[in-house]
Amino acid sequence: MNAVPAPSPVLRIGNASGFYGDRFDALREMLTGGPLDVLTGDYLAELTMLILGRSRLKDPQKGYATTFLRQLEEGLGLAHERGVRIVANAGGLNPAGLADAVRQLADKAGVPVTVAHVEGDSLPVPDGFLTANAYLGGSGIAACLRAGADVVVTGRVTDAALVTGPAAAHFGWGPDDLDALAGAVVAGHVLECGAQATGGNHAFFGDHDPARLRRPGFPLAEIHADGSSVITKHDGTGGVVDLSTVTAQLLYETGGARYAGPDVTARLDTVCLTPDGPDRVRIGGVRGEAPPPTLKAGLTRLGGWRNEVVFVLTGLDIEAKADLVKAQFADALERGGARPPAEVRWELARTDHADADTEERASALLRLVVRDQDADAVGRTVSGAAIELALGSYPGFHVTAPPGKGAPYGVFEARPVTAAEVEHIAVLPDGTREVIEPASHAQELAEVEGPPLPDPYPSTSTRRAPLGLIAGARSGDKGGDANVGVWVRDDAAWRWLTHELSVERFKELLPETADLTVVRHVLPNLRALNFTVHGLLGEGVAAQARFDPQAKALGEWLRSRWLPIPVPLLEGIDAPEVTA
Repeated sequence: MNAVPAPSPVLRIGNASGFYGDRFDALREMLTGGPLDVLTGDYLAELTMLILGRSRLKDPQKGYATTFLRQLEEGLGLAHERGVRIVANAGGLNPAGLADAVRQLADKAGVPVTVAHVEGDSLPVPDGFLTANAYLGGSGIAACLRAGADVVVTGRVTDAALVTGPAAAHFGWGPDDLDALAGAVVAGHVLECGAQATGGNHAFFGDHDPARLRRPGFPLAEIHADGSSVITKHDGTGGVVDLSTVTAQLLYETGGARYAGPDVTARLDTVCLTPDGPDRVRIGGVRGEAPPPTLKAGLTRLGGWRNEVVFVLTGLDIEAKADLVKAQFADALERGGARPPAEVRWELARTDHADADTEERASALLRLVVRDQDADAVGRTVSGAAIELALGSYPGFHVTAPPGKGAPYGVFEARPVTAAEVEHIAVLPDGTREVIEPASHAQELAEVEGPPLPDPYPSTSTRRAPLGLIAGARSGDKGGDANVGVWVRDDAAWRWLTHELSVERFKELLPETADLTVVRHVLPNLRALNFTVHGLLGEGVAAQARFDPQAKALGEWLRSRWLPIPVPLLEGIDAPEVTA
């Protein structure tokens, strides 16, 4: 009998897409930039599912990320030549349709690849909704790869499943290899957003040569049999991989110590990061627990109609000008006989500067957003009322763009669904349909008891300065909630931060959160605090209920806020000369 060759000790998994619309040439760059075993692409997000749902309404044969196909036109042959397997969730709402399209592309190009797909995430769509999909794990992907697939496309799987599936297939992990799976989940979470792990959107970008950050390369993980990994990037590509960039991505869109998924619940409070050379960070020590008995299901629907007008207010009397146009707009609606929209929101952004040297710097922006279930209530009635003020309102009246007729907005809703009710199916290259059974062991999620805090920082003199001089932050969205991860880079700063940045202080620094429920999670291994702000984003990103609908810059707002910071922590930092 011939011995089965042992798997190579390291599995190199790269990422070439963090969202639908990411850098088009990243797939080619990752295939040609250095050694790689598997290349993944994450194309789905809450908003993307709504976009694909509307696309499918126009053409039932679509519903997948067409960009992925165009990338494969030049990348499929390269992947075959280099022996790189491709795994992507670009199937969206129609993974079978995308798999067929990939086969047609391969036949046309003369590239002999085998294609498989994963389905079963699609759920019965409740009345009033557009899409309903469960978040599947990586087991279906693993089954496809074990059956010899060169390309695997999926619908809605967890972002980390794109890594846990290939790793499980390569190393032979089973559902009871919880620690190894948890390590792969953590690596997958770092990779999923592409260049965010290599210096993109990074709080401490000013610490690096701007030339390195001009075009960050995409990340890859070197996965080991025990689930540990090294996060790095191809040699010669831009960007930076260090403890700070990896910490930032670990905190992105996560919450407490337990990070639950269909394959495993990863304990983020066990993650240990250590430098492993230039642009290399090792992730180890990750512990795993049985997954919960439910899967997350995402539902999208059209929420109604919205319109927006931005008035430009220039020079003097900004507040009075804003009051005038608000009153005039309300009066115009009333005189026109139309009922006001169900929701009318005004926001004045004081972007103006006194004695400004350009007109733009002398101007503020007054933003009007209206919403209603009736398209007519936010359409011509609103735009007409706004533009009719042009010659009879405040001095210098103009708007940033002509008012439109309004547009539909969407709503994302998350619900739990029992894992046993979801039929997870791997459709193998030969057409065989393999049913993937849910985990035999499950564990209900529960909050982890808070870890002991370090001793408070010694009492000393302080200076008022921005928090961001010593702390990084990364923020994002989960439905209507926002999360803000805050971290520091040494133990002294950690002793201060963990006692200073309480929930009460957080709300004080960010007044928009004052009346909301804010939960703080402590992650000592990362020297990090992770805050979940419930309800800040209303009905989610697709509803665009807020100026920053995905809370992308919420962390940067927090970093810009001033508070008393111990003087020793500011040594060597170019801090503003303002004292307590």
